[in-house]
Amino acid sequence: MDRRSFNRRILMGGGVAAATGVTSLSLGAIEATSAENPPRTAPAGGVVRHLKMYAEKLPDGQMGYGFEKGKASIPGPLIEINEGDTLHIEFENTMDVAASLHAHGVDYDIASDGTRMNKSIVEPGETRTYTWRTHAPGRRKDGTWQAGSAGYWHYHDHVVGTDHGTGGIRKGLYGPVIVRRKGDILPDKTITIVFNDMLINNKPADKSPDFETTVGDRLEVVMITHGEYYHTFHVHGHRWADNRTGLLTGPDDPTRVIDTKIVGPADSFGFQVIAGEHVGAGAWMYHCHVQSHSDMGMAGMLLVAKADGTVPGHEAHSMSSHGAKTSDAKSPDAKSPDAKASGGRSPDAKASDKAASHDSH
Repeated sequence: MDRRSFNRRILMGGGVAAATGVTSLSLGAIEATSAENPPRTAPAGGVVRHLKMYAEKLPDGQMGYGFEKGKASIPGPLIEINEGDTLHIEFENTMDVAASLHAHGVDYDIASDGTRMNKSIVEPGETRTYTWRTHAPGRRKDGTWQAGSAGYWHYHDHVVGTDHGTGGIRKGLYGPVIVRRKGDILPDKTITIVFNDMLINNKPADKSPDFETTVGDRLEVVMITHGEYYHTFHVHGHRWADNRTGLLTGPDDPTRVIDTKIVGPADSFGFQVIAGEHVGAGAWMYHCHVQSHSDMGMAGMLLVAKADGTVPGHEAHSMSSHGAKTSDAKSPDAKSPDAKASGGRSPDAKASDKAASHDSH
């Protein structure tokens, strides 16, 4: 589907649901589920984890990270850890150029910086172990307060193309990191959306990714920005609190509730929403709200299905199960002129919603 000309029936999907009473029925189901099934929460940290990771060239000339050889994706796989955990990543570079792994938001010594200046890159065919640590919030010896590591962060290459990794990031060497705090509410599913210059997840305008979920799911969104441009991330029909988790702590929490956020290069944030809460099932658009950017194709769909798997107003959509994985939108073979002008590139590999690291106590 051409992202510059959304079908009117798709945009009216939410309205159809409201007119037929789906919204009120869906809301009742959500409230009942919340009362009967309290959400799962993150455990305490302190675990030592080990993970194997690869950097690979993809068939279309792009690059990706993966947990298994031959399964690299753009974005790279989600890495989740808890405050207090230590993660050892054995990183193998299968490409014919040097690569690295540089993280935001976690603790590491200079040998795990992932930059050429600190001699922490990985030459072609070689392997290196990067170690990331995390910590809980607490008071320093001088009485001041230090923040913990919890948050929505990201990792990326810092050497391909230039010593700042500009070429690697443009080709897809990036991915999400979530550090959770003990007691944080856990989602039913997590999706990652990356605005990279004028592309979403390195896909051209006519192939921007769609994401599938079901009414009542606790959906977590990790949003990352790379490249040269500033954007405004917006999702239709859903709102979140502008804080670390995207959730309010109670009725008196003064945190601003938003549905649009300005983002710039290397920014990352995340939030959780209950899919379809107060609005019901439908094909809900997400996009950059800089008008020229959305006109050029920086838009995709959040497909919120009813319990039977159907999405009102979205005829081409079907879901096999409640926990269906993220899928890419099917689109015409011909690329739009705007996609070509923006240097659109589309990877063959799909990014997985989640990948768990192996624990070692």
